[in-house]
Amino acid sequence: MQQGQQQQQQQQQKLGQLDEEKIYALVLDLLNPVLREQALLDLSKKREQYDDLALVLWYSYGVMSVLLQEIVSAYPLLTPPTLSGGASNRVCNALALLQCVANHNETRTLFLHAHIPLYLYPFLSTSSKTRPFEYLRLTSLGVIGALVKNDNPEVITFLLSTEIIPLCLRIMETGSELSKTVAIFIVQKILSDDTGLYYICQTYERFYAVATVLNNMVNQLVEAQAMRLLKHVIRCYLRLSDNPRAREALRQCLPDPLRDTTFQQALKDDIGTKRCLGQLILNLSDGMQ
Repeated sequence: MQQGQQQQQQQQQKLGQLDEEKIYALVLDLLNPVLREQALLDLSKKREQYDDLALVLWYSYGVMSVLLQEIVSAYPLLTPPTLSGGASNRVCNALALLQCVANHNETRTLFLHAHIPLYLYPFLSTSSKTRPFEYLRLTSLGVIGALVKNDNPEVITFLLSTEIIPLCLRIMETGSELSKTVAIFIVQKILSDDTGLYYICQTYERFYAVATVLNNMVNQLVEAQAMRLLKHVIRCYLRLSDNPRAREALRQCLPDPLRDTTFQQALKDDIGTKRCLGQLILNLSDGMQ
C-alpha cells in the first residue's frame, strides 16, 4: 500500500513538472509575435493552477514589456470606439496576467512602483456600453480589485494619488451590475483604510461626489434589488459614518429607503448586512437627541 502511495506521489510530481515546463514554454511564446495571442489565452486560463506564475512573468526578460505593449496597442481603438470582440479578448487576456502579478505578495509592490495601474485608466475612462468595452472595463477593474483586496496601505496611498475614485464613481453610476459591484468594492476598500476615509472626507467636494453616487445607487436599487451592490453601498455608508463631519452630513442626506423598511424583505436573510444597516442608523441617531 505504501509503495502504491509512493508511485502516486511520483506520478503527481511528474505531472507537476510537465505543467511547469508547459508554463515556461508559454511564457517564452509571449516573446514571439506569431505565437503571442495563443500564449496569452492559454496562460490566462492556467493562471490559477500555478502559484508562482506572477514571479515568472515579472522576472522573465521582456515579458512585462510585452504585456504593456498589448495594452497600449488597444488605445487607438478607444476613441472613436472601434474595439472588436477579438481585440478586446486579447487585451483582457493580457490584463488577466497583470492581475496575477498584482495579486501576488512578492510582485504587488514592484507592480505599484512601476506605476502599471495607470496603463489601465484609459480603459476605465471609456463610456461605450458594447460588450467588448464592458469586458475591458470589468477586467481592468479586476486588476485594481486584486491590488486593494489585501488591505495594503501602500496600495491605498498610490491609488489616492491617482484618479481612481472619480473613475470608479462614474462606473458605479453608469456601468453594468458586475462593473458597478467591482467599482464599489474598490471604493469600499479605500474607505476602510483610515487614510482613504480621511481623504474622501477631507473636502466637501470629495464627500459630496461619493455621497451623491451612493444616493443614486440606492434609488436604483429600490427597483433593481441587486443584493451584492446593496451590501457594498450600506458598508460604504457605515464607514463614512465613522468620520464626524461625514456623520453630520449623512444625518441630512442619507437616502430614505435606507431609513425606512424598503429593503427589509431583501435583507431578511443577510444578517451581516442587516446588522451594518442597524449600526449605521444608530451612528446617525447618536447626538440627535
